[in-house]
Amino acid sequence: MPETTVANALRRPRVPRSSSPSPAEAAAGDAGDIDTSYLESLLGYNARRAALSVITIFLQRMAPYGLRPVDFSVLTLIAHNPGITSRQICAALDILPPNLVGMIKQLQKRELIERRPHPTDRRAQGLHLTPSGKKLQREAQATASSLEQGATHSLTPAELKTLIHLLKKVYRG
Repeated sequence: MPETTVANALRRPRVPRSSSPSPAEAAAGDAGDIDTSYLESLLGYNARRAALSVITIFLQRMAPYGLRPVDFSVLTLIAHNPGITSRQICAALDILPPNLVGMIKQLQKRELIERRPHPTDRRAQGLHLTPSGKKLQREAQATASSLEQGATHSLTPAELKTLIHLLKKVYRG
């Protein structure tokens, strides 16, 4: 059985959707009538809701680049850390090595990255962006920065800095 990562644990189970509302949905009426106060007191609930709103916009804006959030993260790590190894990427992003192998192959197939011998470890291969990978990553990073500004427009710069600082404290322990 595959090991469960944080990312996999957060995914919703796939359930076929019907076109008509379920009896429970029909009886519930407007969502404004539902008491969500307990859920809204939970960090996980609020973090997930915030993440979903940002990820929805991210997926739309990154579609022209053919990038999923994890692809963008991998390309960005390589851009900011030329020669990074697959092992380092796995550690930084909490990705299982078998899952990264397919991503790396796809990015290579798209000619966005290339492997080069590591300068100090003969067993390792360093990952580098190709010229087309650098161009795509720069454009995608500008898009990501723009969508982050839009998604956080209701926060002051100080509030955003505090939010990021507090979230890091949670996930870094």
